[in-house]
Amino acid sequence: MILLTVGTQLPFDRMVKTVDDWAVDEDRSDVMAQVGPSKYPTSRLNSFSFSNPADMRRLQEKSDLIIAHAGIGSIVTALELGKPIIVMPRDHERGEHRNGHQKATARRFQSVKGIHIAENEQELITLLRRIDTLIDAHPDATLSGVASDGLLDGLRDHLAGTFPAAA
Repeated sequence: MILLTVGTQLPFDRMVKTVDDWAVDEDRSDVMAQVGPSKYPTSRLNSFSFSNPADMRRLQEKSDLIIAHAGIGSIVTALELGKPIIVMPRDHERGEHRNGHQKATARRFQSVKGIHIAENEQELITLLRRIDTLIDAHPDATLSGVASDGLLDGLRDHLAGTFPAAA
């Protein structure tokens, strides 16, 4: 099963349409698509607007591949679960987001094994045509779902300096 997710804040119809067109061309019926507040009527995708976190987590766990906007939560979840992911950043110049942070996020992860970046629709189609090899390209390592003691200690120290204890 392939899972497409665009997050919950804004539509990302350019990515949804590209994946839907690919699914039609390839006669795929195994794509679940969380499309957010999209107005695009999908033809082939098993689409839904939103899901509760527990159901979304189950879909992510069951998926063989995740396709997502460059939301850090989607990327971290794919790494945590050891799932290959295709990331297509939203383009703020097209009104798909408020600023260019998704492009910066995609650039940051472009060299991580198992994370495949598509800057545009053509690159997304090229990656989808190689889907079988992508599914075999798992990330180098998975992330823990629990913060390390060092990170927690650092956060405690920072917060203690920011919010001194009351007398």
